[in-house]
Amino acid sequence: MVLAKQSLMDPIDIHEQLARGPNSATEALRLELYEKVNALGIGAQGLGGLTTVLDVKILDYPTHAASKPVAMIPNCAASRHAHFVLDGSGPAELPIPSLDDWPRVTWDAGLSSRRVSLDTISREEITSWKPGETLLLNGRLLTGRDAARKRMVEMLGRGETLPVDFRNRFIYYVGPVDPVRDEAMGPAGPTTATRMDKFTDTMLERTGLIGMVGKAERGPAAVESIRRHRAVYLIAIGGAAYLVSKAIRKARVVAFEDLGMEAIYEFEVQDMPVTVAVDVTGESVHQTGPATWRAKIGKFPVVEGG
Repeated sequence: MVLAKQSLMDPIDIHEQLARGPNSATEALRLELYEKVNALGIGAQGLGGLTTVLDVKILDYPTHAASKPVAMIPNCAASRHAHFVLDGSGPAELPIPSLDDWPRVTWDAGLSSRRVSLDTISREEITSWKPGETLLLNGRLLTGRDAARKRMVEMLGRGETLPVDFRNRFIYYVGPVDPVRDEAMGPAGPTTATRMDKFTDTMLERTGLIGMVGKAERGPAAVESIRRHRAVYLIAIGGAAYLVSKAIRKARVVAFEDLGMEAIYEFEVQDMPVTVAVDVTGESVHQTGPATWRAKIGKFPVVEGG
């Protein structure tokens, strides 16, 4: 695992390997994995596409002949780091990057995006949403992640009344950062929804909740529960917590204040961009999207049903 961690800090150079070809068995394995992973068609956010990985790193080390340990690790936080060297001569100088070196980001909702009012949403309205469709959420959005979900399920198990009414509401899997200066809320990116799968059926069956917002795919049991209860699952953009927070206009704690960032908040959002991931029929874009791109790429046989 130490080697796996170290490999994350190496620069992206797979394009150089592709241009000159491998010089060793390890480099050949890097190229093979890079090409085969991208041929899976998983794509960014798991929605399908040509690029699933930007690079593959491999570090090896001698081991006992009777064992062959393998450690694999994604570079989630490694793409957000700084390098510096302490050589004893004084403090390390970290130059402040210039924003002029980066493309200017502008917000454009797009003509195909559908604006949704969370304050008037109904079960009937969500039946028309399709996987892959882009929505712009407006109105009041509740939050809750691991600790809050666990506490609520335990309360329901004891027959207690929840402090928040979830009927016809949406919940956002997020642990927001405290605001600074004039912010309504600090960075508020989605957390991985799979961890909430074990609470999903209870919440959908017992609370009247009709929608969830997170990131990444849902497991088979959660998808089946979503289908059975005619609910929906939406995904926000992972890795863009600061940009997501710009859609939050107001925020207040409505329950479980003792949980800190995992308390239940009520956000008022304006044009918060999300993508429909699982619709009321249980169709998941994390299945259909990659399957479509695998067929386009054509390097693996297409299996009926994805």
